[in-house]
Amino acid sequence: MTAAAPTPEVERPVPAAEWPDGVAGQVSGQVAGHRVPGDRQAQVIVVGAGPAGAATAYHLATAGVDVLLLDKQSFPRDKICGDGLTPRAVKQLLAMGVDLDQPGWQKNKGLRIRGAGHQIELPWPDLASYPPYGMARARMDLDEVLARHAQKAGARLMERISVTGPVLDERTGRVVGVTARPVDDRGRRDGADLEFSAPIVIAADGVSARFGMALGIERREDRPMAVACRAYYRTPMHDDPWMESWLELWDGPVGASNQLPGYGWIFPLGDGTANVGLGILNSSAAFRNIDYKDSMRRWLANTPEELGFRDENLVAPIRSAALPMGFNRKPHYSRGVLLVGDSGGMVNPFNGEGIDYALEAGAMAAEIVVQALGRPSGAGRERVLAEYPAALDAAYGGYFTLGRVFAKMIGNPTFMKQATKYGLPRRGLMRFTLKLMANLTDPHDGDGHDRIINALARVAPDA
Repeated sequence: MTAAAPTPEVERPVPAAEWPDGVAGQVSGQVAGHRVPGDRQAQVIVVGAGPAGAATAYHLATAGVDVLLLDKQSFPRDKICGDGLTPRAVKQLLAMGVDLDQPGWQKNKGLRIRGAGHQIELPWPDLASYPPYGMARARMDLDEVLARHAQKAGARLMERISVTGPVLDERTGRVVGVTARPVDDRGRRDGADLEFSAPIVIAADGVSARFGMALGIERREDRPMAVACRAYYRTPMHDDPWMESWLELWDGPVGASNQLPGYGWIFPLGDGTANVGLGILNSSAAFRNIDYKDSMRRWLANTPEELGFRDENLVAPIRSAALPMGFNRKPHYSRGVLLVGDSGGMVNPFNGEGIDYALEAGAMAAEIVVQALGRPSGAGRERVLAEYPAALDAAYGGYFTLGRVFAKMIGNPTFMKQATKYGLPRRGLMRFTLKLMANLTDPHDGDGHDRIINALARVAPDA
């Protein structure tokens, strides 16, 4: 794994008591009926410092907003993920000023797809809207890079602060802060309970979505869910310029052995290792019965031995996590709280990618919050904040609806077998499929593929 970036020197923001006139008045100093110290007051609290929270905090801080970024762990810390970044995510990283030429970033030029005895290499499309390359970086590094980037921009990052719930204004029912407790590196209580105060809270607490659940925002059962497991292996293909997607997984020769449920990936990280994983959708009949670790080892045992995907080259254990897809938790705004990233189910049902939507939604949420804070508290501010879910639906609603239909289709083994057998040899069709699955189109001056995909997303309902 690459070494973690050093912690930058960050100047401490001015305490609330020393703010200029007019600024402190935008921040509630009362939580649960008693005074909150100035260093625990802010204009915005962001719960969770993963890509969604860090991006939101970065954009807020660069706009001059006083923002507290709270995370229950300390950096560097791992998250279960494929570690692959599509051009959508790269665009956001560039817009944030993240230096992608620093060591630790592995650039890739496209996707190599394997299935039904076929192999095809598809470069990322060359579009005006997105860079023609992707990146990969282990989440152990990526999350710290982004959190420190937000901190350097002015966000007040507090690590090992586990948020335990919202604080409500007894009169309005609106969220006016959060309760939390300090924890040690094993998540155990490490001090007295704390309260933090802010008129707006961003819930970016990941797939657990505990903050949203505390407000009664439940997971929608009609949305797709996936489980993915991943591990890191030493491999000579660590610097391969292609990310790999395996549409069929076999525990022996193709067609003459058992086909395993799910799909696989190999994402080279450029540091001597690759992120290797397996995912399965809940539309598959095997979803609740699969032994993920066993299936992954059986698949990898059938890959060429020289690639090194064997237990002796395992450098981090196989771990699994859920992928909440297609806006599986709504509404995305309620009572002063905005959901961003996995907490709002912002994972693409076509390909399981969530980091790009986390970064994009973070920028979107920050822009709306900045405009809301420019108004006095009350109905005017609420009208602005209520635009956030509408903006999300306009950007992704139709596309995610298409993705939910796709997720149901590929859960059918017969469909998947026929699509792989007859689709992979057709390069033009696969270029279209790559654009569709990665959501990479030009909105105005694109080619025929772009126009078809954009039209489908526009006419699909946002429900």
